Amino acid sequence: MGLTAEGMDAATIERLLDLVAKEGMVEREKLVVDATFEELGIQSADMVVILMAIEEEFGVYIPVDGDLAEARSLGDFLNVLAARMKEGAE
Repeated sequence: MGLTAEGMDAATIERLLDLVAKEGMVEREKLVVDATFEELGIQSADMVVILMAIEEEFGVYIPVDGDLAEARSLGDFLNVLAARMKEGAE
């Protein structure tokens, strides 16, 4: 099953997953909706690098607080990103 996030198109999700794979140094095929950052070996320092790459790629600011800090799975992360990117576009 492909990853989805409310209000985010498939192409955007693919771009985000590419960034997570590249910056988090994770094999792309391991990026599934219920994969946790712990399972993927992504540490908090890796997350900062991933978020910086996403901010640069999409031209949005994504604060690391609340919902994003609590995201444990890739699906949670994408849903929070979708909401933040939508807010940033408004």
